[in-house]
Amino acid sequence: MIGLISATAAGAAARDRLAAAWPDRTRVYDGPVGDAVRAAFAECEQLVCFLATGATVRLVAPLLRDKASDPGVVCVDEGGRFAVSLVGGHGGGANELAREVGEVLGAEPVVTTATDAVDLAGLDTLGLPVEGDVAGVSRALLDGEAVALRTDVAWPLPPLPVRGEGAYTIRVTDRLVASAEREVVLRPPTLVVGVGASKGAPWEEVLGLVEGALREAGLSAASVAGLATVDAKAEEPGIVAAAGLLGVPLVTYAAEELARVEVPNPSAAPLAAVGTPSVAEAAALVGGGELLVPKRKSAMATCAVVRRPGRGRLAVVGLGPGARDLLTPRAKAELRRASVLVGLDQYVDQIRDLLRPGTRILESGLGAEEERARTAVAQARRGQAVALIGSGDAGVYAMASPALAEASDDIDVVGVPGVTAALAAGAILGAPLGHDHVSISLSDLHTPWEVIERRVRAAAEADLVVTFYNPRSRGRDWQLPKALAVLAEHRAPGTPVGVVRNASRADESSRVTTLAGLDPATVDMMTVVTVGNTATRTVAGRMVTPRGYRWQTEPKEQGR
Repeated sequence: MIGLISATAAGAAARDRLAAAWPDRTRVYDGPVGDAVRAAFAECEQLVCFLATGATVRLVAPLLRDKASDPGVVCVDEGGRFAVSLVGGHGGGANELAREVGEVLGAEPVVTTATDAVDLAGLDTLGLPVEGDVAGVSRALLDGEAVALRTDVAWPLPPLPVRGEGAYTIRVTDRLVASAEREVVLRPPTLVVGVGASKGAPWEEVLGLVEGALREAGLSAASVAGLATVDAKAEEPGIVAAAGLLGVPLVTYAAEELARVEVPNPSAAPLAAVGTPSVAEAAALVGGGELLVPKRKSAMATCAVVRRPGRGRLAVVGLGPGARDLLTPRAKAELRRASVLVGLDQYVDQIRDLLRPGTRILESGLGAEEERARTAVAQARRGQAVALIGSGDAGVYAMASPALAEASDDIDVVGVPGVTAALAAGAILGAPLGHDHVSISLSDLHTPWEVIERRVRAAAEADLVVTFYNPRSRGRDWQLPKALAVLAEHRAPGTPVGVVRNASRADESSRVTTLAGLDPATVDMMTVVTVGNTATRTVAGRMVTPRGYRWQTEPKEQGR
């Protein structure tokens, strides 16, 4: 819960705006400001104080105890211009809260945490348990000192400016090891513990068995992602309590599903009791992985431990037509999250400044699309967080198709939409896509011209607005005239045609002409050509295709 405190009418107005935007996340504290701050500090995970920073410092200072447990505190000034992360930037989530408050109130977030200031992922913000010299290793990263990354298990981390060797180390492991001097240990949730128990098994026995199995195998309890068991034991008190004390979820599976899992130690006892020859081993192995600890038994419980390494992540990101303000916030977030970026060299140049320090860039030139797709998938299969970029929307004549054709279900794939060239050009031309429309690429490098021509003819006969991608290049100068001739068989010479080159970029140019008036020689590969249908009109120099046709020809009914 986020506590909201204000002292003036202007502060109360901004406070109420935030409360209205987040009704389920916020609680307003009225009354004397000092009492309100003390109550909110004790009861809430975060505070937003619509007060001066000096006043907030004096009120909060006596309440501070531990950066790991203190709530995050954000200050918003009287004018609502700034949202200042004051206390608990990382541990209390105040940095992110300041950004969220800024979005709602139109305020500028002010974040002074060193790693955030230089756009470096904080080691204590990765969502993983962290041990060791966080401050020292973070300082080394900030100062550009050599920091080595040691990964005992693969995990899709964000970019970090690490090197092969160094005096400082970041270790990613689920092993039961203590952090060395100048070392940070990150604990990824790679371990799944399958458990079974007789009715009434005490939680002490279940928890002791699990902790003992982990300890003897040299595995860290901090890397346990969850306990798993059969549906019939979903409410077994000892198992439920053990999961709660470990702070992990309890996942259950139907006996029929567990019975299909091959295990090294099946038994007749669970088969008779719950309908599957294995509970602990099978429940741990449902999602695959390496069985590190085969079934262990106590008087009333069983457990087994499986390692499931982190799945690599491939984000296929559309960069839009080129203008920075047409790059979506989601695309920016994925670029910042990726530790590996794969893309065409000229597209990489467009967004290089948005990448976090430590991002590994794998770029190549035109014609290497399939190679880039294979590279991106291969990197994701190594457990990396990968962004594969394309212009416009990555799913429209771009990188999504070859990448997804290459990828299997062993990695996570995320599609990030972008503003397409057709949409960017359409917005410049007016509203040419107001009714049914189709996009056709005139490049015959991968598609035979006979197929392309058949599609153009079908669009012409169906009276669809047509947007031509890849309309003309130095080596392909006859396809556009041929396509226009096909359309001319079904449309009048005066049909509006829009021509946009480098939509949204600094050297953007556009014009509206006609089907008869378009000179194909003025078109190149950086151009999008949009041909209207029989209803498209030019209105005040803009192309307009009406949403409907009937209203243009039929009289309106009485009373409408």
